[in-house]
Amino acid sequence: MARTPTTSDAFNAVAEPQRRRIIDLLALGERSVNDIVEALDMRQPQVSKHLGVLREVGLVNVRDEGRRRLYSLNSEALRPIYEWVTPYERFWRERYERLEELLDRLQRQTSGEEPEQ
Repeated sequence: MARTPTTSDAFNAVAEPQRRRIIDLLALGERSVNDIVEALDMRQPQVSKHLGVLREVGLVNVRDEGRRRLYSLNSEALRPIYEWVTPYERFWRERYERLEELLDRLQRQTSGEEPEQ
């Protein structure tokens, strides 16, 4: 089966580590290309290419301010990823809670507060 192009959806777009770094930065607020270049120590053509992919899938918005183009995160476009991850989050939360209960019980046993079972 042929791989879906990176510009087809949010999943493929965020698969690239540099794009995730850009998304993380834009989650903090609106930035120009030059701000992103400086903050992430990347070359301008790379940043522009990644922003193009992110724009194509709707993960970033752009607005003109004079001669500058400012990019911001469209977090709503991350919803499909969030919805896919949510069941796994519940799974791991439940596992960690059970682990915490076990560790508490073991700690009480070693301190003599609770008889061994």
